[in-house]
Order: sequence, then structure tokens, then C-alpha cells
Amino acid sequence: MCPTDPDHDAGHAGPAEGDADDNQEPGSSGSDGRARPGAWGRSTTAVWSGEPDHSPEGATVAPLFLGVTFGFDDLDEWRAVGAGEKPGHIYSRNTNPTVDLFERKVAALEGAERATAFATGMAAVSNTLFALLEPGHRVVSVKDTYGGTNRIFTEFLPRWTVDVALCDTSDHDAIESAIDDGADLVYLESPTNPMLKVLDIARLAERAKEVGAVVVVDNTFATPINQRPLELGADLVLHSATKFLGGHSDAMGGVVAGAASEVEPIFRFREINGASLDAHSAFLLARGTRTLELRVERQNANAMQVARFLAAHPAVEAVFYPGLPDHPGHDVARRQMRGFGGVLSFSLKGGFDAMRGVLGRLRLAHRAASLGSVATLVGPPATTSHVELTAEQRAAAGIPESLVRYSVGVENGDDLVADLRAALDTL
Repeated sequence: MCPTDPDHDAGHAGPAEGDADDNQEPGSSGSDGRARPGAWGRSTTAVWSGEPDHSPEGATVAPLFLGVTFGFDDLDEWRAVGAGEKPGHIYSRNTNPTVDLFERKVAALEGAERATAFATGMAAVSNTLFALLEPGHRVVSVKDTYGGTNRIFTEFLPRWTVDVALCDTSDHDAIESAIDDGADLVYLESPTNPMLKVLDIARLAERAKEVGAVVVVDNTFATPINQRPLELGADLVLHSATKFLGGHSDAMGGVVAGAASEVEPIFRFREINGASLDAHSAFLLARGTRTLELRVERQNANAMQVARFLAAHPAVEAVFYPGLPDHPGHDVARRQMRGFGGVLSFSLKGGFDAMRGVLGRLRLAHRAASLGSVATLVGPPATTSHVELTAEQRAAAGIPESLVRYSVGVENGDDLVADLRAALDTL
């Protein structure tokens, strides 16, 4: 149940920590073999899921397996592993123990049967689309997807004679109408990058099921801590693991999770495509994922505090953050999210020159691409999320050139506000 007061908590949209209905996983015995006699909270899931019952030498942290190839003394066992008849590893382009551990963590956090990981977030997006689509298929999506994803829709899929319908992100009726016209795959992103628009995943997934479409949701901004798309009707959920899952800006990766039958063709495509996650990055991403709930809850609170400050500052033209009551997607976000996330964007009344000046005066924000890090990251979409697009294409997508995307870290929220105030008060 969501609270009735929209400002009840800095960052929580749904039940607070400890509420059994929303913060715990169903009891089960996972594929990792570790028994779950009761229900696990999300932090417990993040720490313990995927971990081996007996780590070599009793190590608290499972070791990093850098080996490319794995040997067998018994030819029959080797054949059985290669045929998928029993678990094991042969070659790290296919599977690797460290990558497998990270995949199991993400699957558990998303409530999925299986996950498969990739070298980058865009590898997760592209491999998913190319594995599931074929000439003559039709995709329904929205105009506000991440710039790289948008480019796949507008440039690469048409070369495969895949029809792509990109709808106004704010018009759910138009999206449903496009689905009714026929769809093999519906691709959603919520909240969107960088305008933080919110899609009603349950509503659109239900409509997609009526036409037999596969529903894929990019959950990078929300994370499985704030939003669980599979529970809302999606078939597959994907992440740029480089962002919040890893959380430290020191490893790149992507991941897709869902039912085993849905993930299998994507895994097989990735095996041959070769966009595999390397073991060292998987080790770092698993390390980051263990602290995911702690970081996201702090980032939820920081983002809410910053958004409220910006909304009241006279130099700010508009703030885009679903946690604010006047955000167009606020009601939907409260219904389908536990927290509103660690990313917001805003525009300034002084336009591009004002934006340039403010960015130059910030001291507690790294002017760099990416998001979801323990450190606050800031930049305009023209150099971050939509650098692949031209100014005209960004304008067509409704993204102002003066827009600032601000990804809060885990710093003290008061310090972030003070830093922004010092920069904005000079305008």
C-alpha cells in the first residue's frame, strides 16, 4: 500500500524498509543451492544470492575466476556440460563462474528465473533486440528511450526490415493504439533518460499481452530496489549494469533477466555474437550489487532533497523528477515504484550559457557521462545520454540543449544542496 501523503518520505514511494509485502523475496531454494527457509529482504538477497555454499578456502568473497578455459578429466562429463545436460563451464565466452554469480544476483533481485550478462548495457539492449526480432516483425516503443537505443530503432532495425513505431512517451492512448495495430515486441523505459518520464508498465504490458507481444523494460534508472517490471507484467527486464548495479564507475556491463525460456535465445545469441561480460568486470559488478539497496535508498533521499531545492530556486526554469507531486507521472510512479530514483534533470532560465556557468561552478559533482555512481555525476544530454543524436534529433525528442542531468551520489544531501546553491546564486 502506498502512503497517502506524497511527501511522506524523501525518496520512498511505497512501503518502507521492513514491510513484508514489498521488501522481501518469496522463500525458495535458488539455483545457487543456498536454502531460503523464509523470506529475504532485498539487502539480504543482494548480499547472499548467487554466493557459493562453500567458497574455496572459506573465503568470505567468492574468488575471481580469470581463467578462459576449464578442463575435464572425463570426456563424458565434458560432453554433458557442453550439451547443457549438467552444470559446468567450458569456455568463458559462454559461461564463467564469476559471471554466473553476478547473473544469479540480478535474477534474484528482479524476481527472475534466469539472467544473462553482457560486456556493456548497449550490448544487453542490442543483443536482446536482435535475438528476438526478425525481418517483418514490428516493434512498438517510445521516443524518449536512451540515445543509443533510439538509434537502434531509427537506424539499425529498419535495415533488417523491422518496422518500428515510436510513440509520444506521455500519450498512453497512442502507445496502446500502436500496440493494437500489431506488435511482436514492446520496448519500454521508465523512468526515461534524461527527461524522467514515467510509463505505466502494468497498463501497457497488459495491452501488449493481448496481441502476443514480448514486453522488454529497461530498468536502469529505477533499479530492482525501486521497481520490479516482471511483477508488473513485463517478460524481460534489462540494465546497464555499469550504472546503479555496479555503482562505482569502475566496471562496464549489461544484464537481461526473465523466465528461463525467454532468456535462453538471448544467451545463445550472445554466445555466438561474443558480447560476453568479462570475469573481472563481473567481480566488480557483483561487489557493487551487494550494497545496492543501501546506496539506492540514500540516492532516493538525496535526489528528493535536491529536486525540492531546485524547484524552489528562482534561477531554475523546470525540474524533472517523478518524486515531485506536480510531475506528470507522479501518481503512476507512486503506484509502481518503491522510491523515485537517484537521477533528476532540470533546465535553467538563462538557457545554454547559464547551464555552462552552473556546471563550471559545481564542486561536488563530477562533470562526466554515466550515472548511478557513489559520486554525483552531472552533464547535459548533448554530451551524455544523447550524444549519439544531432541537435535536431534531440529537439525532436523534446530534449532542450540547456538541460542538465544530475545523478546524485551517496554524499551528504545538505552538502549537495549547498553546492548547487552556491553555483545557482551567481546567476
